Amino acid sequence: MSEKNRTELYNRAKSFQYAFEGWGYVLRTQHNAWIHAVISLGVISLGLWLRLPARDWAVLILAITAVWIAEFMNTALEALVDMSASEFHPLAKVAKDVAAAAVLVGAMGAVLVGLLILGPPLWQQLFGA
Repeated sequence: MSEKNRTELYNRAKSFQYAFEGWGYVLRTQHNAWIHAVISLGVISLGLWLRLPARDWAVLILAITAVWIAEFMNTALEALVDMSASEFHPLAKVAKDVAAAAVLVGAMGAVLVGLLILGPPLWQQLFGA
């Protein structure tokens, strides 16, 4: 392996490290991230128990991913606003509120997707009707 290839491989590995550090930061500092984590694991567990087909898994994974992406972007935007605005500014509040709304919209959409995907087979499993 050439030195250039080793350097490229090292840089790719470092980028994954930085991404996981960011995920860890979100989990350590954002209370709602723990709620997302618990619900994500619960949905995945329920889907496994219900033996969902691949297409349902694809939709659930997209919904879960959308919520996590919104949470990550919200946290990043909050950090940027906090870094750039040492005093209260109404536009800083708007930026933070809109980013939080993105997480809320993603979470509400994910709940609806979860109900549509998991509801019927769960009902069937529990009540046999």
